[in-house]
Amino acid sequence: MGAGETNKRHGAGRDVPARSGARPEDAGPGDDGERGEATTAAEGAAVRTAEAAGPSTDTAYAGAAPTDRQPAPLDPPERRQLDLVRRFGTTGSLVLAFGAIGAGAAPVDNPLIGVRLLGLPARIPTVAMACAWLGMLMVVTAWLWLGKLSWPGRDRMVSRTQMDRTVVMWGLPLAIAPPLFSTDMYTYLAQNAVAALGINPYSLGPGTALGVDNPLVANVPNIWRDTPSPYGPLFLMFGQHIARVIGDDVVFGVLLWRVVMIIGLVLAIWAIPRLAARCGVHPVAALWLSAANPITLFHVVSGAHNEALLVGIMLAAIELGLRWRTPLGVIAAGVLLSIGGAIKPPGFVALGFFGIYVARRRGGRMRDLVGVAALLGVVLLVTMTIITVSSGWGLGWIETYDVPNRIKTWLAPMTAFGMTGGGLGMLLGLGNHTNSMLVITKIFGYAITGGVCLRLLWLSFKGRIEPLAALGITLGTLAVFGPVLHPWYLLWMVVPLSLSTNDHRFRLGAAAICSIVALVVPPTGAAFLLRAYQIPFAVIASLIAFGVLLWLMRGKVPPLLPTRKGRRPVTS
Repeated sequence: MGAGETNKRHGAGRDVPARSGARPEDAGPGDDGERGEATTAAEGAAVRTAEAAGPSTDTAYAGAAPTDRQPAPLDPPERRQLDLVRRFGTTGSLVLAFGAIGAGAAPVDNPLIGVRLLGLPARIPTVAMACAWLGMLMVVTAWLWLGKLSWPGRDRMVSRTQMDRTVVMWGLPLAIAPPLFSTDMYTYLAQNAVAALGINPYSLGPGTALGVDNPLVANVPNIWRDTPSPYGPLFLMFGQHIARVIGDDVVFGVLLWRVVMIIGLVLAIWAIPRLAARCGVHPVAALWLSAANPITLFHVVSGAHNEALLVGIMLAAIELGLRWRTPLGVIAAGVLLSIGGAIKPPGFVALGFFGIYVARRRGGRMRDLVGVAALLGVVLLVTMTIITVSSGWGLGWIETYDVPNRIKTWLAPMTAFGMTGGGLGMLLGLGNHTNSMLVITKIFGYAITGGVCLRLLWLSFKGRIEPLAALGITLGTLAVFGPVLHPWYLLWMVVPLSLSTNDHRFRLGAAAICSIVALVVPPTGAAFLLRAYQIPFAVIASLIAFGVLLWLMRGKVPPLLPTRKGRRPVTS
Protein backbone atom coordinates (compact mmCIF):
# COMPACT_ATOMS: atom_id res chain seq x y z
CA MET A 1 0.00 0.00 0.00
CA GLY A 2 1.42 3.42 -0.97
CA ALA A 3 1.89 6.32 1.40
CA GLY A 4 -0.88 8.27 -0.31
CA GLU A 5 -3.36 5.39 0.16
CA THR A 6 -2.38 5.08 3.80
CA ASN A 7 -3.07 8.76 4.37
CA LYS A 8 -6.41 8.50 2.62
CA ARG A 9 -7.57 5.58 4.70
CA HIS A 10 -6.70 7.36 7.91
CA GLY A 11 -8.49 10.55 7.05
CA ALA A 12 -5.88 12.73 5.32
CA GLY A 13 -7.56 15.60 3.55
CA ARG A 14 -10.53 15.86 5.93
CA ASP A 15 -11.00 18.73 8.35
CA VAL A 16 -9.96 17.24 11.67
CA PRO A 17 -10.25 19.79 14.46
CA ALA A 18 -7.57 19.98 17.11
CA ARG A 19 -8.62 18.36 20.36
CA SER A 20 -7.28 19.87 23.52
CA GLY A 21 -8.60 17.00 25.61
CA ALA A 22 -7.61 14.06 23.46
CA ARG A 23 -6.98 10.85 25.35
CA PRO A 24 -3.49 9.31 25.32
CA GLU A 25 -4.78 6.20 23.62
CA ASP A 26 -6.09 8.33 20.76
CA ALA A 27 -2.63 9.61 20.02
CA GLY A 28 -1.01 6.20 19.69
CA PRO A 29 2.49 5.19 20.73
CA GLY A 30 5.61 6.80 19.34
CA ASP A 31 9.09 5.33 19.19
CA ASP A 32 10.56 8.31 21.02
CA GLY A 33 7.86 8.57 23.65
CA GLU A 34 6.16 11.55 22.04
CA ARG A 35 2.37 11.71 22.25
CA GLY A 36 2.06 13.74 19.07
CA GLU A 37 1.31 17.04 20.75
CA ALA A 38 0.39 19.68 18.18
CA THR A 39 2.40 22.44 19.79
CA THR A 40 4.48 23.08 22.85
CA ALA A 41 3.02 25.18 25.63
CA ALA A 42 4.94 28.28 24.57
CA GLU A 43 3.99 27.88 20.93
CA GLY A 44 0.34 27.29 21.76
CA ALA A 45 0.24 30.29 24.05
CA ALA A 46 1.74 32.51 21.37
CA VAL A 47 -0.73 31.34 18.75
CA ARG A 48 -3.71 31.63 21.11
CA THR A 49 -2.64 35.15 22.00
CA ALA A 50 -2.51 36.09 18.33
CA GLU A 51 -5.94 34.55 17.78
CA ALA A 52 -7.50 36.29 20.76
CA ALA A 53 -6.05 39.66 19.85
CA GLY A 54 -7.18 39.45 16.24
CA PRO A 55 -5.66 41.77 13.66
CA SER A 56 -3.38 44.28 15.37
CA THR A 57 -0.92 46.89 14.29
CA ASP A 58 1.74 44.18 14.39
CA THR A 59 -0.03 41.77 12.05
CA ALA A 60 -2.76 43.67 10.24
CA TYR A 61 -1.25 43.73 6.77
CA ALA A 62 -2.77 42.98 3.43
CA GLY A 63 -3.49 39.30 3.25
CA ALA A 64 -2.58 38.65 6.88
CA ALA A 65 -4.61 35.95 8.53
CA PRO A 66 -4.07 34.80 12.10
CA THR A 67 -3.90 31.07 12.59
CA ASP A 68 -7.58 30.13 12.92
CA ARG A 69 -7.29 26.42 13.56
CA GLN A 70 -4.53 24.29 14.97
CA PRO A 71 -3.78 21.04 13.13
CA ALA A 72 -4.22 17.78 14.97
CA PRO A 73 -1.26 15.55 15.87
CA LEU A 74 -0.01 13.04 13.34
CA ASP A 75 -1.91 9.78 13.30
CA PRO A 76 -0.05 6.47 13.94
CA PRO A 77 0.77 5.74 10.25
CA GLU A 78 2.08 9.28 9.80
CA ARG A 79 4.16 9.00 12.96
CA ARG A 80 5.72 5.85 11.59
CA GLN A 81 6.51 7.79 8.43
CA LEU A 82 8.04 10.55 10.53
CA ASP A 83 10.20 8.06 12.41
CA LEU A 84 11.53 6.66 9.13
CA VAL A 85 12.17 10.14 7.76
CA ARG A 86 14.06 11.21 10.87
CA ARG A 87 16.19 8.08 10.89
CA PHE A 88 16.87 8.37 7.17
CA GLY A 89 18.04 11.97 7.62
CA THR A 90 20.11 11.11 10.70
CA THR A 91 21.78 8.27 8.83
CA GLY A 92 22.52 10.64 5.97
CA SER A 93 24.03 13.13 8.39
CA LEU A 94 26.24 10.41 9.89
CA VAL A 95 27.35 9.26 6.44
CA LEU A 96 28.11 12.86 5.49
CA ALA A 97 30.10 13.34 8.70
CA PHE A 98 32.11 10.20 7.88
CA GLY A 99 32.81 11.52 4.39
CA ALA A 100 33.88 14.88 5.83
CA ILE A 101 36.99 13.27 7.30
CA GLY A 102 38.33 12.50 3.84
CA ALA A 103 36.40 14.82 1.52
CA GLY A 104 35.58 17.82 3.68
CA ALA A 105 37.27 21.17 4.13
CA ALA A 106 39.81 19.71 6.54
CA PRO A 107 42.86 21.77 7.57
CA VAL A 108 46.10 21.34 5.66
CA ASP A 109 47.67 19.68 8.68
CA ASN A 110 44.83 17.21 9.18
CA PRO A 111 45.28 15.68 12.66
CA LEU A 112 43.31 12.57 11.67
CA ILE A 113 45.71 11.50 8.94
CA GLY A 114 47.55 8.42 10.15
CA VAL A 115 45.10 7.74 12.96
CA ARG A 116 43.75 4.21 12.87
CA LEU A 117 40.10 3.84 11.92
CA LEU A 118 39.27 7.58 12.21
CA GLY A 119 41.89 8.38 9.60
CA LEU A 120 40.62 5.75 7.17
CA PRO A 121 38.40 8.10 5.07
CA ALA A 122 41.37 10.39 4.46
CA ARG A 123 43.23 7.46 2.87
CA ILE A 124 40.34 6.53 0.56
CA PRO A 125 39.23 9.92 -0.81
CA THR A 126 37.04 8.48 -3.57
CA VAL A 127 34.99 6.52 -1.05
CA ALA A 128 34.90 9.55 1.23
CA MET A 129 33.55 11.73 -1.59
CA ALA A 130 30.94 9.11 -2.44
CA CYS A 131 29.85 9.01 1.21
CA ALA A 132 29.68 12.80 1.36
CA TRP A 133 27.45 13.07 -1.70
CA LEU A 134 25.31 10.16 -0.55
CA GLY A 135 24.84 11.83 2.83
CA MET A 136 23.92 15.11 1.14
CA LEU A 137 21.30 13.38 -1.01
CA MET A 138 19.84 11.59 2.00
CA VAL A 139 19.58 14.73 4.14
CA VAL A 140 17.99 16.78 1.36
CA THR A 141 15.50 14.03 0.53
CA ALA A 142 14.61 13.52 4.19
CA TRP A 143 14.03 17.26 4.49
CA LEU A 144 11.62 17.20 1.56
CA TRP A 145 9.77 14.25 3.08
CA LEU A 146 9.60 16.11 6.38
CA GLY A 147 8.14 19.09 4.52
CA LYS A 148 5.21 16.96 3.44
CA LEU A 149 4.35 16.43 7.11
CA SER A 150 4.99 20.10 7.99
CA TRP A 151 3.20 21.87 5.15
CA PRO A 152 0.91 24.78 6.10
CA GLY A 153 -2.77 23.88 5.93
CA ARG A 154 -2.43 20.19 6.76
CA ASP A 155 -5.12 18.71 8.98
CA ARG A 156 -2.43 16.82 10.91
CA MET A 157 1.05 18.16 11.35
CA VAL A 158 4.43 17.53 12.96
CA SER A 159 4.58 18.99 16.46
CA ARG A 160 7.08 21.58 17.62
CA THR A 161 8.83 19.04 19.85
CA GLN A 162 9.15 16.58 16.99
CA MET A 163 10.59 19.27 14.72
CA ASP A 164 13.09 20.45 17.34
CA ARG A 165 14.31 16.91 17.95
CA THR A 166 14.64 16.31 14.24
CA VAL A 167 16.85 19.38 13.81
CA VAL A 168 19.06 18.21 16.68
CA MET A 169 19.28 14.66 15.30
CA TRP A 170 20.32 15.87 11.86
CA GLY A 171 22.62 18.62 13.05
CA LEU A 172 24.57 16.89 15.82
CA PRO A 173 26.78 14.66 13.60
CA LEU A 174 27.71 17.67 11.46
CA ALA A 175 28.49 19.76 14.55
CA ILE A 176 31.30 17.42 15.62
CA ALA A 177 32.62 16.48 12.16
CA PRO A 178 35.33 18.38 10.24
CA PRO A 179 34.07 21.46 8.33
CA LEU A 180 32.35 20.96 5.01
CA PHE A 181 31.52 23.04 1.93
CA SER A 182 33.70 26.05 2.79
CA THR A 183 37.08 27.08 4.16
CA ASP A 184 35.81 30.44 5.42
CA MET A 185 36.21 29.22 8.99
CA TYR A 186 39.98 29.26 8.56
CA THR A 187 39.79 32.79 7.20
CA TYR A 188 37.90 33.82 10.35
CA LEU A 189 40.66 32.35 12.51
CA ALA A 190 43.44 34.10 10.60
CA GLN A 191 41.70 37.48 10.57
CA ASN A 192 40.96 37.14 14.29
CA ALA A 193 44.65 36.48 14.89
CA VAL A 194 45.54 39.65 12.97
CA ALA A 195 43.21 41.67 15.21
CA ALA A 196 44.60 39.96 18.34
CA LEU A 197 48.10 41.18 17.44
CA GLY A 198 46.87 44.77 17.44
CA ILE A 199 47.07 45.07 13.65
CA ASN A 200 44.21 46.73 11.81
CA PRO A 201 42.44 43.86 9.99
CA TYR A 202 40.91 46.38 7.58
CA SER A 203 44.30 47.42 6.25
CA LEU A 204 46.24 44.15 5.97
CA GLY A 205 45.31 40.62 4.99
CA PRO A 206 46.37 37.57 7.03
CA GLY A 207 49.20 36.63 4.69
CA THR A 208 50.89 40.01 5.03
CA ALA A 209 50.19 40.47 8.74
CA LEU A 210 51.00 36.96 9.98
CA GLY A 211 53.30 35.59 7.30
CA VAL A 212 52.60 32.77 4.90
CA ASP A 213 54.31 30.23 7.17
CA ASN A 214 51.80 30.82 9.97
CA PRO A 215 49.71 27.65 10.57
CA LEU A 216 46.51 29.71 10.51
CA VAL A 217 47.38 31.32 7.18
CA ALA A 218 48.24 27.95 5.65
CA ASN A 219 44.54 27.06 5.62
CA VAL A 220 43.31 30.37 4.18
CA PRO A 221 42.39 30.28 0.46
CA ASN A 222 44.76 32.29 -1.72
CA ILE A 223 41.99 34.70 -2.67
CA TRP A 224 41.67 35.84 0.97
CA ARG A 225 45.30 35.76 2.12
CA ASP A 226 46.09 39.31 1.10
CA THR A 227 42.55 40.69 1.33
CA PRO A 228 41.44 42.81 4.31
CA SER A 229 38.55 41.55 6.39
CA PRO A 230 35.05 42.09 4.92
CA TYR A 231 33.31 41.65 8.27
CA GLY A 232 31.98 44.10 10.81
CA PRO A 233 34.10 45.42 13.70
CA LEU A 234 32.18 43.64 16.45
CA PHE A 235 32.72 40.26 14.81
CA LEU A 236 36.47 40.89 14.73
CA MET A 237 36.53 42.33 18.25
CA PHE A 238 34.90 39.18 19.57
CA GLY A 239 37.10 37.00 17.39
CA GLN A 240 40.32 38.47 18.70
CA HIS A 241 39.47 37.16 22.17
CA ILE A 242 38.93 33.70 20.69
CA ALA A 243 42.29 34.02 18.92
CA ARG A 244 44.01 34.71 22.24
CA VAL A 245 42.43 31.57 23.71
CA ILE A 246 43.23 29.15 20.88
CA GLY A 247 46.65 30.42 19.82
CA ASP A 248 47.65 28.46 16.71
CA ASP A 249 45.37 25.48 17.41
CA VAL A 250 43.23 25.28 14.27
CA VAL A 251 41.03 22.38 15.42
CA PHE A 252 40.23 24.01 18.76
CA GLY A 253 39.47 27.26 16.97
CA VAL A 254 37.07 25.58 14.56
CA LEU A 255 35.20 23.86 17.38
CA LEU A 256 35.01 27.04 19.46
CA TRP A 257 33.70 29.14 16.59
CA ARG A 258 31.22 26.41 15.74
CA VAL A 259 29.83 26.60 19.27
CA VAL A 260 29.40 30.36 18.84
CA MET A 261 27.58 29.91 15.53
CA ILE A 262 25.29 27.27 17.02
CA ILE A 263 24.39 29.74 19.77
CA GLY A 264 23.37 32.15 17.02
CA LEU A 265 21.28 29.40 15.43
CA VAL A 266 19.60 28.71 18.78
CA LEU A 267 18.69 32.40 19.01
CA ALA A 268 17.06 32.16 15.59
CA ILE A 269 15.19 28.99 16.55
CA TRP A 270 13.91 30.78 19.66
CA ALA A 271 12.63 33.76 17.67
CA ILE A 272 11.28 32.06 14.53
CA PRO A 273 8.19 30.36 16.06
CA ARG A 274 7.23 33.50 17.96
CA LEU A 275 7.53 35.78 14.95
CA ALA A 276 5.74 33.21 12.79
CA ALA A 277 2.78 33.19 15.19
CA ARG A 278 2.59 36.98 14.88
CA CYS A 279 2.43 36.66 11.10
CA GLY A 280 -0.18 33.89 10.97
CA VAL A 281 2.30 31.21 9.91
CA HIS A 282 2.42 27.90 11.74
CA PRO A 283 5.69 27.79 13.73
CA VAL A 284 6.51 24.24 12.60
CA ALA A 285 6.16 25.20 8.94
CA ALA A 286 8.49 28.14 9.54
CA LEU A 287 11.08 26.00 11.33
CA TRP A 288 11.02 23.39 8.57
CA LEU A 289 11.96 25.94 5.90
CA SER A 290 14.53 27.72 8.08
CA ALA A 291 16.17 25.72 10.88
CA ALA A 292 15.79 22.27 9.29
CA ASN A 293 16.82 23.56 5.86
CA PRO A 294 19.81 21.65 4.40
CA ILE A 295 21.53 24.98 3.70
CA THR A 296 21.34 25.74 7.43
CA LEU A 297 22.66 22.29 8.34
CA PHE A 298 25.41 22.31 5.71
CA HIS A 299 26.58 25.92 5.82
CA VAL A 300 25.74 27.09 9.35
CA VAL A 301 26.16 23.98 11.50
CA SER A 302 28.96 22.39 9.47
CA GLY A 303 30.41 25.36 7.58
CA ALA A 304 30.01 27.66 10.63
CA HIS A 305 29.29 30.81 8.62
CA ASN A 306 28.57 33.97 10.57
CA GLU A 307 25.12 34.18 8.97
CA ALA A 308 24.10 32.30 12.12
CA LEU A 309 24.98 35.29 14.30
CA LEU A 310 23.56 37.80 11.83
CA VAL A 311 20.18 36.10 11.44
CA GLY A 312 19.93 34.98 15.07
CA ILE A 313 20.55 38.42 16.55
CA MET A 314 18.38 40.10 13.91
CA LEU A 315 15.31 37.93 14.53
CA ALA A 316 15.72 37.90 18.31
CA ALA A 317 15.99 41.70 18.34
CA ILE A 318 12.81 42.11 16.29
CA GLU A 319 10.88 39.72 18.52
CA LEU A 320 12.07 41.43 21.70
CA GLY A 321 11.29 44.84 20.23
CA LEU A 322 7.74 43.76 19.40
CA ARG A 323 7.34 42.24 22.84
CA TRP A 324 8.74 45.20 24.77
CA ARG A 325 6.39 48.01 23.80
CA THR A 326 8.09 50.75 25.81
CA PRO A 327 10.52 53.31 24.34
CA LEU A 328 13.30 51.59 26.26
CA GLY A 329 12.38 48.32 24.56
CA VAL A 330 12.57 49.97 21.14
CA ILE A 331 15.99 51.38 21.98
CA ALA A 332 17.22 47.99 23.21
CA ALA A 333 16.02 46.30 20.02
CA GLY A 334 17.69 49.03 17.97
CA VAL A 335 20.97 48.42 19.78
CA LEU A 336 20.75 44.68 19.11
CA LEU A 337 19.99 45.26 15.43
CA SER A 338 22.95 47.64 15.21
CA ILE A 339 25.09 44.93 16.80
CA GLY A 340 23.89 42.52 14.11
CA GLY A 341 25.01 44.99 11.46
CA ALA A 342 28.34 45.38 13.25
CA ILE A 343 28.83 41.65 12.70
CA LYS A 344 27.84 41.68 9.03
CA PRO A 345 26.63 44.84 7.23
CA PRO A 346 23.33 43.43 5.81
CA GLY A 347 22.03 43.42 9.38
CA PHE A 348 21.58 47.20 9.24
CA VAL A 349 18.73 46.74 6.75
CA ALA A 350 16.56 45.16 9.45
CA LEU A 351 16.53 48.43 11.42
CA GLY A 352 14.29 50.08 8.85
CA PHE A 353 11.69 47.33 8.76
CA PHE A 354 11.63 47.03 12.54
CA GLY A 355 10.98 50.77 12.58
CA ILE A 356 7.92 50.19 10.39
CA TYR A 357 6.46 47.88 13.03
CA VAL A 358 7.02 50.50 15.73
CA ALA A 359 5.65 53.37 13.62
CA ARG A 360 2.47 51.47 12.80
CA ARG A 361 2.06 50.50 16.43
CA ARG A 362 2.19 54.18 17.36
CA GLY A 363 -0.59 55.03 14.93
CA GLY A 364 0.84 54.73 11.43
CA ARG A 365 1.02 58.48 10.81
CA MET A 366 3.83 60.16 8.92
CA ARG A 367 5.03 61.90 12.06
CA ASP A 368 5.21 58.51 13.78
CA LEU A 369 7.41 57.23 10.97
CA VAL A 370 9.70 60.26 11.13
CA GLY A 371 9.96 60.06 14.91
CA VAL A 372 10.82 56.37 14.93
CA ALA A 373 13.32 56.83 12.10
CA ALA A 374 15.03 59.62 14.04
CA LEU A 375 15.14 57.54 17.23
CA LEU A 376 16.58 54.45 15.54
CA GLY A 377 19.01 56.61 13.57
CA VAL A 378 20.38 58.05 16.80
CA VAL A 379 20.58 54.56 18.32
CA LEU A 380 22.52 53.31 15.29
CA LEU A 381 24.89 56.28 15.33
CA VAL A 382 25.62 56.01 19.06
CA THR A 383 26.04 52.22 18.99
CA MET A 384 28.40 52.21 16.02
CA THR A 385 30.37 55.13 17.46
CA ILE A 386 30.95 53.19 20.68
CA ILE A 387 31.94 50.04 18.77
CA THR A 388 34.21 51.96 16.39
CA VAL A 389 36.03 53.80 19.17
CA SER A 390 36.34 50.61 21.23
CA SER A 391 37.87 48.68 18.33
CA GLY A 392 40.67 51.17 17.77
CA TRP A 393 40.51 50.57 14.01
CA GLY A 394 38.78 53.80 13.09
CA LEU A 395 36.27 53.85 10.27
CA GLY A 396 37.97 51.05 8.37
CA TRP A 397 34.83 48.92 8.66
CA ILE A 398 33.06 51.26 6.23
CA GLU A 399 35.53 50.18 3.56
CA THR A 400 34.34 46.58 3.98
CA TYR A 401 31.54 47.40 1.57
CA ASP A 402 34.15 47.57 -1.19
CA VAL A 403 36.05 44.41 -0.22
CA PRO A 404 33.61 41.98 -1.91
CA ASN A 405 34.10 43.81 -5.20
CA ARG A 406 37.74 42.73 -5.13
CA ILE A 407 36.63 39.09 -5.20
CA LYS A 408 35.46 38.32 -8.72
CA THR A 409 32.95 35.48 -8.82
CA TRP A 410 30.74 34.37 -11.69
CA LEU A 411 27.99 33.35 -9.25
CA ALA A 412 27.00 37.00 -8.73
CA PRO A 413 24.93 38.16 -11.75
CA MET A 414 26.15 41.77 -11.65
CA THR A 415 29.79 40.71 -11.38
CA ALA A 416 29.26 38.24 -14.21
CA PHE A 417 27.81 41.04 -16.37
CA GLY A 418 30.79 43.27 -15.59
CA MET A 419 33.34 40.57 -16.39
CA THR A 420 31.48 39.67 -19.57
CA GLY A 421 31.45 43.31 -20.64
CA GLY A 422 35.16 43.62 -19.96
CA GLY A 423 35.85 40.46 -21.94
CA LEU A 424 33.81 41.68 -24.89
CA GLY A 425 35.73 44.96 -24.81
CA MET A 426 39.03 43.11 -25.09
CA LEU A 427 37.62 40.89 -27.82
CA LEU A 428 36.66 43.99 -29.82
CA GLY A 429 40.06 45.56 -29.30
CA LEU A 430 38.84 48.30 -26.96
CA GLY A 431 41.25 47.42 -24.17
CA ASN A 432 40.79 45.86 -20.75
CA HIS A 433 38.11 47.84 -18.93
CA THR A 434 36.91 45.02 -16.70
CA ASN A 435 37.49 46.90 -13.45
CA SER A 436 35.57 49.91 -14.72
CA MET A 437 32.72 47.66 -15.81
CA LEU A 438 32.65 46.05 -12.37
CA VAL A 439 32.37 49.46 -10.72
CA ILE A 440 29.43 50.32 -12.98
CA THR A 441 27.64 47.03 -12.38
CA LYS A 442 28.24 47.32 -8.63
CA ILE A 443 26.67 50.78 -8.53
CA PHE A 444 23.80 49.57 -10.69
CA GLY A 445 23.22 46.58 -8.39
CA TYR A 446 23.23 48.70 -5.26
CA ALA A 447 20.86 51.17 -6.92
CA ILE A 448 18.40 48.36 -7.67
CA THR A 449 18.66 47.14 -4.09
CA GLY A 450 18.14 50.64 -2.71
CA GLY A 451 15.09 51.20 -4.89
CA VAL A 452 13.55 47.88 -3.87
CA CYS A 453 14.26 48.60 -0.21
CA LEU A 454 12.63 52.05 -0.27
CA ARG A 455 9.63 50.74 -2.17
CA LEU A 456 9.08 47.88 0.28
CA LEU A 457 9.55 50.15 3.28
CA TRP A 458 6.76 52.34 1.98
CA LEU A 459 4.47 49.42 1.12
CA SER A 460 4.95 47.87 4.54
CA PHE A 461 4.30 51.23 6.21
CA LYS A 462 1.03 51.50 4.27
CA GLY A 463 0.08 48.00 5.43
CA ARG A 464 0.25 46.31 2.04
CA ILE A 465 2.98 43.82 2.93
CA GLU A 466 4.29 42.27 6.12
CA PRO A 467 7.54 44.05 7.12
CA LEU A 468 9.32 40.75 7.78
CA ALA A 469 8.40 39.55 4.29
CA ALA A 470 9.61 42.87 2.88
CA LEU A 471 12.86 42.44 4.82
CA GLY A 472 13.38 39.00 3.30
CA ILE A 473 12.75 40.28 -0.23
CA THR A 474 15.13 43.20 0.31
CA LEU A 475 17.92 41.00 1.64
CA GLY A 476 17.34 38.58 -1.22
CA THR A 477 17.67 41.45 -3.68
CA LEU A 478 20.88 42.54 -1.97
CA ALA A 479 22.28 39.03 -2.24
CA VAL A 480 21.38 38.59 -5.91
CA PHE A 481 22.38 42.06 -7.12
CA GLY A 482 25.41 42.45 -4.86
CA PRO A 483 28.97 41.99 -6.13
CA VAL A 484 29.38 38.59 -4.42
CA LEU A 485 26.93 35.72 -4.07
CA HIS A 486 27.41 32.58 -2.00
CA PRO A 487 24.92 29.73 -1.47
CA TRP A 488 24.44 30.52 2.23
CA TYR A 489 23.30 34.05 1.33
CA LEU A 490 19.97 32.39 0.51
CA LEU A 491 19.31 32.30 4.25
CA TRP A 492 19.07 36.11 4.29
CA MET A 493 15.91 35.81 2.23
CA VAL A 494 14.51 32.39 3.07
CA VAL A 495 14.48 32.71 6.86
CA PRO A 496 12.46 35.97 7.12
CA LEU A 497 10.07 34.81 4.40
CA SER A 498 9.63 31.36 5.94
CA LEU A 499 8.06 32.90 9.04
CA SER A 500 6.04 35.61 7.32
CA THR A 501 4.21 33.93 4.44
CA ASN A 502 2.19 30.78 3.76
CA ASP A 503 2.31 31.37 0.01
CA HIS A 504 2.60 27.92 -1.58
CA ARG A 505 4.35 29.26 -4.66
CA PHE A 506 7.12 30.70 -2.52
CA ARG A 507 7.44 27.58 -0.41
CA LEU A 508 7.57 25.26 -3.41
CA GLY A 509 10.09 27.48 -5.15
CA ALA A 510 12.21 27.93 -2.02
CA ALA A 511 12.21 24.18 -1.36
CA ALA A 512 13.30 23.44 -4.93
CA ILE A 513 16.02 26.12 -5.00
CA CYS A 514 17.38 25.23 -1.56
CA SER A 515 17.51 21.54 -2.49
CA ILE A 516 19.43 22.23 -5.70
CA VAL A 517 21.82 24.73 -4.12
CA ALA A 518 22.50 22.38 -1.20
CA LEU A 519 23.59 19.66 -3.63
CA VAL A 520 25.71 21.64 -6.09
CA VAL A 521 28.29 22.94 -3.61
CA PRO A 522 31.14 20.40 -3.37
CA PRO A 523 31.84 19.06 0.12
CA THR A 524 35.50 20.05 -0.10
CA GLY A 525 34.62 23.75 -0.30
CA ALA A 526 37.27 24.11 -3.00
CA ALA A 527 38.33 22.79 -6.38
CA PHE A 528 39.31 19.13 -6.76
CA LEU A 529 42.95 19.83 -7.53
CA LEU A 530 44.79 16.81 -8.95
CA ARG A 531 41.87 14.52 -8.14
CA ALA A 532 39.12 15.49 -10.55
CA TYR A 533 39.29 11.98 -11.99
CA GLN A 534 37.76 10.71 -8.74
CA ILE A 535 34.56 12.74 -9.14
CA PRO A 536 32.78 10.52 -11.72
CA PHE A 537 33.42 7.37 -9.69
CA ALA A 538 32.24 9.02 -6.46
CA VAL A 539 29.11 10.49 -8.05
CA ILE A 540 28.13 7.25 -9.77
CA ALA A 541 28.64 5.24 -6.57
CA SER A 542 26.60 7.70 -4.51
CA LEU A 543 23.75 7.72 -7.03
CA ILE A 544 23.61 3.92 -7.15
CA ALA A 545 23.56 3.66 -3.36
CA PHE A 546 20.95 6.42 -3.15
CA GLY A 547 18.76 4.67 -5.71
CA VAL A 548 18.88 1.45 -3.70
CA LEU A 549 17.89 3.33 -0.54
CA LEU A 550 14.96 5.00 -2.29
CA TRP A 551 13.79 1.60 -3.54
CA LEU A 552 13.91 0.25 0.01
CA MET A 553 11.95 3.26 1.31
CA ARG A 554 9.23 3.13 -1.34
CA GLY A 555 5.71 3.22 0.05
CA LYS A 556 6.94 3.89 3.60
CA VAL A 557 7.43 7.66 3.48
CA PRO A 558 5.31 10.65 2.39
CA PRO A 559 5.39 11.65 -1.28
CA LEU A 560 7.97 14.30 -2.09
CA LEU A 561 5.63 16.78 -3.72
CA PRO A 562 3.38 18.61 -1.22
CA THR A 563 -0.25 19.33 -1.95
CA ARG A 564 -1.38 22.83 -2.75
CA LYS A 565 -4.21 22.73 -0.24
CA GLY A 566 -3.74 25.17 2.61
CA ARG A 567 -4.53 28.50 4.08
CA ARG A 568 -4.45 31.59 1.98
CA PRO A 569 -1.13 33.44 1.75
CA VAL A 570 -0.16 35.90 4.42
CA THR A 571 1.29 38.34 1.92
CA SER A 572 -0.19 39.51 -1.31
